[in-house]
Amino acid sequence: MSLNPFLAGCLLSLSWVVPVQAQESFTKTFNPGSYQQILHENAGQPFVLAIWSLDCPSCIKDMKVISDLRLKHPEIKIVMLSTDEPTSMMGVKSMLARNGLSDLDSWIFGNADAQKLRYEIDPSWFGELPRTYFYTVTQSRVGKSGAMNSAEFDAQIAKIKP
Repeated sequence: MSLNPFLAGCLLSLSWVVPVQAQESFTKTFNPGSYQQILHENAGQPFVLAIWSLDCPSCIKDMKVISDLRLKHPEIKIVMLSTDEPTSMMGVKSMLARNGLSDLDSWIFGNADAQKLRYEIDPSWFGELPRTYFYTVTQSRVGKSGAMNSAEFDAQIAKIKP
């Protein structure tokens, strides 16, 4: 008995999905108070908060640079925050997986007012993406808007390393 080629293709594609899902970390919902939780969880260590969206072409370009960055600087924690709505969770997880970032600490905006969530992070940030914050061990920070190349990321990382 031979398998229908369509059924065989479906089964083969499922064999690739299961291992990826097993390696994914949980994507948390970013609501009022979540920013303080991120700061608390990363107290005493330098880290990067990379804010992005599925609708942002420059953000997608940054994904490759961030993926390379984590390999060059494994001592620096990277937190990913998607400004997409919770209904985009599967797309967010898929994009992170495609770029080898699905095991990072990852968040997605909740149902709260997006402007209020942005304001909680930075009152002077008006929503331009990508937006990247570089935090020192004392949690002083520098925020950068727009896509960054590897050299720009490296320069900011050098400033936050203890």
